Amino acid sequence: MTTTLYTSDHEWLAIDGDVATVGITDYAQSQLGDVVFVELPKIGRTLKKTEAAAVVESVKAASDIYAPVSGEVTEINDALAAEPALVNSDAQGKAWFFKIKIADKSELGGLMDEAAYKAHTA
Repeated sequence: MTTTLYTSDHEWLAIDGDVATVGITDYAQSQLGDVVFVELPKIGRTLKKTEAAAVVESVKAASDIYAPVSGEVTEINDALAAEPALVNSDAQGKAWFFKIKIADKSELGGLMDEAAYKAHTA
């Protein structure tokens, strides 16, 4: 079963076992506007929780995407590098940024469920 959690920085993570798929929320992409470039982390990179992991650039601004948990990047979404506009059309689906092997599941404790995230963005 996959569990989806959210950060206060507007990342989502879909957790399946000890791997989390990470992306940005619909709310975040709507604030950014048209996404024109995405920079993804390297596979094998070890990230610390809250470390800048990726960059998303829109016509308005560039924003860091932070690692919601510590761990190792196991996969990146090559489709996103080729077609950054996927972030605008399917932010919480096809436009995931990277997958990370979770080093410490206790780090998930500070994250929000969907109801708490909706309240956070209201």
